[in-house]
Amino acid sequence: MKLRLARHSMGDAVVVAVEGELDLFTAPFLRDEVRDAIKQDSARLVLDLQQLSFMDSSGLSVLIEAWRLATGEGGGVCLAAPQAPVARILRTTGLDRRIRVYSDVDTAVGAM
Repeated sequence: MKLRLARHSMGDAVVVAVEGELDLFTAPFLRDEVRDAIKQDSARLVLDLQQLSFMDSSGLSVLIEAWRLATGEGGGVCLAAPQAPVARILRTTGLDRRIRVYSDVDTAVGAM
């Protein structure tokens, strides 16, 4: 399995669940999904990373682009439930100081 995406609305936010591996080859799929979610559903985006097992710099670029697009539309981005390897990348790069990280989707949606 490389990457699976699922999108649904929750309150006034849109949640995109990301499952698998986010790398150079799969990042464009998430980028397209995020753009569509923000433009069609809500600029308040929660990325559910509970089932994301791997992320490289391409994935980080998508997260940064999502944050820029959502904030430019008056919304924001939160990350929910990253696994330890992904959380470590977020901490190491400092991205967790720019994009808030929550322990679960419900908490992230509530914070939006």
